[in-house]
Amino acid sequence: MGALLLLMTLVSCKKAAEQFSEPYPVSTGGLGIKMDRVKPAQPAVGGPGTEVTVVATGMLPYKDRLVFMFNGEKAEILEITDSYIKVKVPEFASTGVLSAAVGDVITFGPSFKVNGLINLDPTFKVPYGANAGVSQILDLLDGRHLIVGAFTNYNNKGLIRPINRIVSTFSDFSFDASLRSGKGANGMISSILEHNDKYLIAGSYSGYDQRIDNISNITMLNKNGSIDTMGIHPFRRPDQKDTIKYYPRFNGGADKYIAKVYRQPDHKIVLSGAFDFFISRRYDQPNRRKEKDSVILDSIRMPQIMRLNADGSLDKTYRFNVALNEGLKAANGPSQAIFHTDAKHQGKVLLFGRFSTFDGKAVRNIIRLNPDGTIDETFNPGTGPDNSVFSVTYNSTLDRYVVCGGFRTYNGKPCEFLALLKPDGSLDEQFTAKKFNGPEVSFAKLLDDGLMVVSGYFNTYNGVSRNGFMILNSKGELAPGYNATGSFNGSLIDAIETRSDDNKRALLLIGYIRTFNNEPVNNIIRITLE
Repeated sequence: MGALLLLMTLVSCKKAAEQFSEPYPVSTGGLGIKMDRVKPAQPAVGGPGTEVTVVATGMLPYKDRLVFMFNGEKAEILEITDSYIKVKVPEFASTGVLSAAVGDVITFGPSFKVNGLINLDPTFKVPYGANAGVSQILDLLDGRHLIVGAFTNYNNKGLIRPINRIVSTFSDFSFDASLRSGKGANGMISSILEHNDKYLIAGSYSGYDQRIDNISNITMLNKNGSIDTMGIHPFRRPDQKDTIKYYPRFNGGADKYIAKVYRQPDHKIVLSGAFDFFISRRYDQPNRRKEKDSVILDSIRMPQIMRLNADGSLDKTYRFNVALNEGLKAANGPSQAIFHTDAKHQGKVLLFGRFSTFDGKAVRNIIRLNPDGTIDETFNPGTGPDNSVFSVTYNSTLDRYVVCGGFRTYNGKPCEFLALLKPDGSLDEQFTAKKFNGPEVSFAKLLDDGLMVVSGYFNTYNGVSRNGFMILNSKGELAPGYNATGSFNGSLIDAIETRSDDNKRALLLIGYIRTFNNEPVNNIIRITLE
């Protein structure tokens, strides 16, 4: 509920941090300097090295003290007169407002667009996006997609009838009205997977379409989007008429939010999230009052991670203490998980968050489990990150994890907010994160060519203005040409490598995204990398 419900248990201060400080001084008064904020610079668009003229007055007396900036990045001043200033676009300039400063006094000018290798994809057929967060996109074999999240509207197709947390699209992401989801889910859907020719959806909800009860944050859908049900003969007294009542077929769930679902090769289902108990129901036995149509709720303590059989029943061979009839302790603080589907680490689960023990063993904020749920001793992060981990992603092509959060060291070594890990949990020291100005990094992902997408609540990186979004190279440096975009506001949940409709390299960005490159957007966008 943000990445982001995906992050809320780890970052209680995130909303406060969201309004980070500007990368340039705050105005304290006027010095008679004026720039026309409406009249565009000449030219109004350009790349590093472009000579730009801006209409301005009152600058000449301060020519030896004046600093001119492109979105907070200092520019070379070529000429100052009574009526204009001529400057050169700096190497790491980004799209945003032009400004001039004398000491602590600042004057703002017009906006300037810096040309770069990243742009919003004009061929993406979702101009209005989703009206709330997007959690996951499931690609189907026929080319269509199922998109889930917290939204009730997708590309303005839900104005008449809400599209509640699940939508089907064609291959180009245009709306597909064939999904029979009805009223949809009454809370956020965080994860979806194909299971036995159907779909499992999990998240934080208790009802789907007409089924307003007997669902505990996970249920199964038919391929057409309707809920999969089964007919039950409820318990009845001899004087009562026999009836059939329909209930969700997948009879399993959790008492709280389920963040991720993963299907193992044997069709068993692993769940992770903020839950404490496994929940199941009995429909055909009497309650204490021996009334008909009673539903008896059963619960078994099973914190944070559990495995279910294909029908939703609890698999007590996975992370379970038979003597106590409850699950193992798991982490002593909030955790999230990523599930390995790659051949190298098939079935393993990496858990991260803010904790100091796992199953009673001293660990720090990150650990990996074997496919059977036991601790993977081949993953050795040492003392690990010294503070919360907000996101971990894995690139199977390069066999590397990217870890980000609020930490400043990893295994005792300086490592601020961002780290690249080898598959054994040790630091890949060929990558070195530079200095951030801001409280945290909330998402990072390694692309197949070694570039890294990074977002969060920061406004400079290595002294260069980067407002919440950047692309790094394999050494941790700003990748030339990829960092001209302006302000980013929001939290990424995923960055998916894809192609634009005109076959350009592209990234599909999903999450809680409000602004990209100074333009308002709505939680799902596609950008080109040229």
